[in-house]
Amino acid sequence: MFDRPKPSEIPTKPGAYMFRDAHGRVIYAGKAKNLRSRVMSYFGTGLHPRTQAMVDNARHVEWIVTDSDVDALMLEYNLIKKHRPRFNVKLVDDKSYPYLVITRTKEWPQALVTRARKRKGNQYFGPYAHTYAIRKTLDLLLRTFPVRTCSDALFERQRAQGRPCLLYHIEKCSGPCINAVERDAYEDLLDGLAAFLDGDTEGVITDLEERMWEAAEREEYELAARYRDRIDDVRRATLRTEVVSDKPEDYDLVAFEGDELEASFQVLNVRRGRVVGRRGVIVDRVEELTDAELMAQIILQVYGEERPPKEILVSVEPAEIDLLTQWLTEARGSRVEIRVPQRGSKRRLLETTATNAREAFARHRMSRQRDHNARARALRSLQEVLGLVHAPLRIEAYDISTLQGTNTVSSMVVLEDGLPKRNDYRRFKIRTVEGQDDFAAMEETLRRRFKAYLREREKAAGEGTRFAYPPSLVVVDGGAGQLGRAVKVLDELGLDIPAIGLAKRMEEVYLPGVPEPLRIPRDAEALYLLQQVRDEAHRFANTYHQQLRSKSMVDSILDSVPGVGPKRKRDLLRRFGSLKKMREADVDDLAEVVPKPVADDLYAALHG
Repeated sequence: MFDRPKPSEIPTKPGAYMFRDAHGRVIYAGKAKNLRSRVMSYFGTGLHPRTQAMVDNARHVEWIVTDSDVDALMLEYNLIKKHRPRFNVKLVDDKSYPYLVITRTKEWPQALVTRARKRKGNQYFGPYAHTYAIRKTLDLLLRTFPVRTCSDALFERQRAQGRPCLLYHIEKCSGPCINAVERDAYEDLLDGLAAFLDGDTEGVITDLEERMWEAAEREEYELAARYRDRIDDVRRATLRTEVVSDKPEDYDLVAFEGDELEASFQVLNVRRGRVVGRRGVIVDRVEELTDAELMAQIILQVYGEERPPKEILVSVEPAEIDLLTQWLTEARGSRVEIRVPQRGSKRRLLETTATNAREAFARHRMSRQRDHNARARALRSLQEVLGLVHAPLRIEAYDISTLQGTNTVSSMVVLEDGLPKRNDYRRFKIRTVEGQDDFAAMEETLRRRFKAYLREREKAAGEGTRFAYPPSLVVVDGGAGQLGRAVKVLDELGLDIPAIGLAKRMEEVYLPGVPEPLRIPRDAEALYLLQQVRDEAHRFANTYHQQLRSKSMVDSILDSVPGVGPKRKRDLLRRFGSLKKMREADVDDLAEVVPKPVADDLYAALHG
């Protein structure tokens, strides 16, 4: 039953509001210039079916008052980012695009090509359409800007050894690991690389040409020849970027194509007249939005963490454009303009971006239809086979991993709507079980998981994050024994959640209270879905177990060597990185980290 507030309880000031479901999870977040008017509009008649579905799933609404409309807009963005509500527009990259990142947060920053999530403080360029293209560009630039590209482990190893790697000798690294470059000079290299990647190619070439001629005037012809070669490398790297304007302009182009369910957005980044990045995004239209409102939401989410350019060219003028412009201007620190170009080269480039969006949407719609239909069929098939009242929209699977009763661990993996939800994966170290007892380990895992759920359910709505949402189906890896422990835990905690066991040997499904296992046909989509989630739980548990076993082995060997305490253990791991690398080292290498007598004992211990 919805806890509907009285109109007098809701302020008439600007702010953001959140609808929560029965489990306290935020399912929708929005903003309003007048909170009372906006929130009460959800309790009228004639709502759009998607809006009505949200209200039907909600049990409570709350709000936060802000000082201005701009503050309400920013608060809405932060709430969507934090809670990822299921009824808000979601951005889903149609693939993981590579970025080039300069890790400014490190002592000696490095340049890397990465697809990982952005981290605050680092400097990112892109996204780029192809990994090989940006890797080739970076390789061409390293002779001009020889910054390090090695991993942190390799950097620390070379620093400990006091000698550089091959990249230093072929002049593609300035050698910060051996202090061969001053810190200020290294920062200049980083700034030069960043300027080039940001589109300032002519400035970089001009600077190199000036250095070349100065070296020639000093009759340092070898140095001048090096600058000449660097200029050639920079020019070749420049040819890999697409020129779209004769003017050194900075702007982004945003266009989309879609239907009532989803939309494909294409974002093109132009800096100093060159295309330096492009991104394709699929938007799940789970809320009722006009095209103008959808464009506003996309701009809000795309530029929530990225500094906007001076100009954003769009295919559809966004809703509340004045409010968005004010917010973007504050984020940039200078005036930002949003407009629909009507003529000229920018209009033609925007039409090209829109064509890319149409083609991307056509490809996605074909794959969506195949994928969505397959997942829907599998979930319906599983519901029918198991006799469930509701479709298992959230499946949690559990597995145990151990080796002769040591380092026993368990895993919990989650499928929502038939897709892995990796943010909800969890790992458990088994605490109370001695020796090899998979039944007891499974019981401990489930008891900890569902006790955590009950604790978080009792908290203020939405405070729980790790275990706050219950599954529609529990799948345990194993037969009747493991299932019996799962049912025991759920019954003791008073939870009405269906549970099954899936045995590996014959792919038999065990149901509570049914003596004979259920054999699902080998070609059934329901069995494939169960195998998928079971195998994922097994993989996740095994990976964790291997990590613990490897650490335990290292600890066991190092702790057995007299003279190797916590500090020397850390020094050895920092230098060599792994037990395998230590075994490959000779006594002299070990003696560079620990005293010679300790190194002799350690070498003997490592080689049995």
